[in-house]
Amino acid sequence: MLASYGHIGLLILLAILFPASTLVISYLLSYVRVRPKKPNPIKAMTYECGMDTRGPAWVQFNFRYYFFALLFLVFAIETIFLYPWAVAYSALGWFGLGEMMIFIAILLVGYVYAWKKKTLEWK
Repeated sequence: MLASYGHIGLLILLAILFPASTLVISYLLSYVRVRPKKPNPIKAMTYECGMDTRGPAWVQFNFRYYFFALLFLVFAIETIFLYPWAVAYSALGWFGLGEMMIFIAILLVGYVYAWKKKTLEWK
């Protein structure tokens, strides 16, 4: 049982060591003058389509756009779970059919709730 967790431990170790080593190597290369310590101020300027920006850079978007996108993402990902069920349908039998009906009922409850709250209307 513990041997199967060795692969996960190795991946976690690599996930920590790789970013840390790249940061350390970049820091050490700054002493060899491969990486500039003080970049040119022209390189720090905002560049957008070859023109300087006009007006404030901070633009607030309406939350409804994000909420609509999150609802779409939730329903799209949950419907993707139907594909493995459809592939294994014959092996699952009545129990699998019952579980999928419960899953679809939960989806429908969420969909009806979003519809009643009028979050699916684009304004």
